[in-house]
Amino acid sequence: MSKKLIIVESPAKARTISRYLGNEFEVKASVGHIKDLPKNRLGVDIDKNFAPEFKIIPGKEKVIRELKKAAKKASEIYLAADPDREGEAICFHVASEIGNGNKNIYRVMFNEITRKTIVEAVKKPGEINENLVHAQFARRILDRIVGYKISPLLWEKVRRGLSAGRVQTVALRLIVDREREIKNFKPEEYWTFTATLSGKSGETFAAKAHKFEDGKKFKVENEKVAREIESRIKNSPFEVISKNSKKRREKPLPPFITSKLQQEAYNRFKFTAKKTMMIAQRLYEGLDLGEFGRVGLITYMRTDSTRVSEEAINSVRELIKKEMGENYLPQKPNVFKKSKSAQDAHEAIRPTNVELKPENLRKYLSEDEYKLYNLIWKRFVASQMKSAEFEITEYEIKSDGVIFLARGSVLLFDGYLKVYRNQIKSDEDSRLLPLLEVGEILNLNKLDVEQKFTQPPSRYTEASLIRTLEEKGIGRPSTYATIVSTIQNR
Repeated sequence: MSKKLIIVESPAKARTISRYLGNEFEVKASVGHIKDLPKNRLGVDIDKNFAPEFKIIPGKEKVIRELKKAAKKASEIYLAADPDREGEAICFHVASEIGNGNKNIYRVMFNEITRKTIVEAVKKPGEINENLVHAQFARRILDRIVGYKISPLLWEKVRRGLSAGRVQTVALRLIVDREREIKNFKPEEYWTFTATLSGKSGETFAAKAHKFEDGKKFKVENEKVAREIESRIKNSPFEVISKNSKKRREKPLPPFITSKLQQEAYNRFKFTAKKTMMIAQRLYEGLDLGEFGRVGLITYMRTDSTRVSEEAINSVRELIKKEMGENYLPQKPNVFKKSKSAQDAHEAIRPTNVELKPENLRKYLSEDEYKLYNLIWKRFVASQMKSAEFEITEYEIKSDGVIFLARGSVLLFDGYLKVYRNQIKSDEDSRLLPLLEVGEILNLNKLDVEQKFTQPPSRYTEASLIRTLEEKGIGRPSTYATIVSTIQNR
């Protein structure tokens, strides 16, 4: 009896999928692209409507022979490369090599590698999307033309052997411009005043000078003026002139898109974008989890969308209700605003099964795999929880024409912070302040007067460069890791 053939990109994904399907299926891997433009020449006929000349990639001949052999015996062929334009182009080239007139050749896509998703995808196959194929070809052709036309200029002006890319070139320009800003930066002197005060209760707290009595911003630019103000303040009373209390709600963050995952993994763990994507690829393709079998743990990791399936939302809401209580569950699911530039082709990055808690899988995962899965799991769960609530209190305190500001907050309800805390945020607002009354005269325990200088803009880190590229609409989620690593390598 002939088998049905499924062709995916990677051997790891092939192993995971083969365990989900019965003996009637054979699963093979193309190991990425099988065709590309020739390596040592342009390969694009500019005079004939930019027609590309795709050739079999050296070393892929054996892969193609094996795919052809399997295809001859197959009753049906399912092309299941990744659900993006690169995957679509891979399917197109594979079909052109192994189709051999087989009419039963289909395109199937899945955003997550789970038994249910794969079985359902095979039941509802589609066709190769030629628009996506042409989009990938256009990008590849443009890369090649830019590289071949700009690279000779680099050889002449910089050094032979260098090559240019349409996106790396822009990213490099951002870095160079930032370096010029740093080089040309002229620091400016300024002085800060921080008073340590106490009221009737005796509790001490800090207040910073932030404006003058006439409303102008507190700005002191030399030591002479600073010392004059210091002398006056030390001999003047500190009076509470206003109190303002308000409640503030802090909404949960959306589940991860590719760029945000790369930024957060760098900020928390110092993972490079390339390392983050390599780990995410393993989590997506599937890992052996002992009693749980081989499981794909996260959805597709190249995405610019915060959209989540209804089934996944229902599952996480059920978990929140069971684990944290109804008090943490919003009446309706949280919906996040879509970026205008988002293609919205795939869901956000989330666990395929929210019941697979990180702590229960830790013994099966490497330390880095656990860190990234734990981050993705917590961010997704937190995204469907209630907002955190704070009470913010601000006191304005006057001394000899200078207004000092003391600010603090009390956490009233932790909400999503019970699961996920953004470690990058300043904790300045978490300070508690004593109860003070308007008109109350305070004791000055200490006055710190410091000379400081304005600082040049920071050099780009991987996270901040990716954030800038994203904000400016340069590149796509799948390209950020390559952009950064290419620049570093060169």
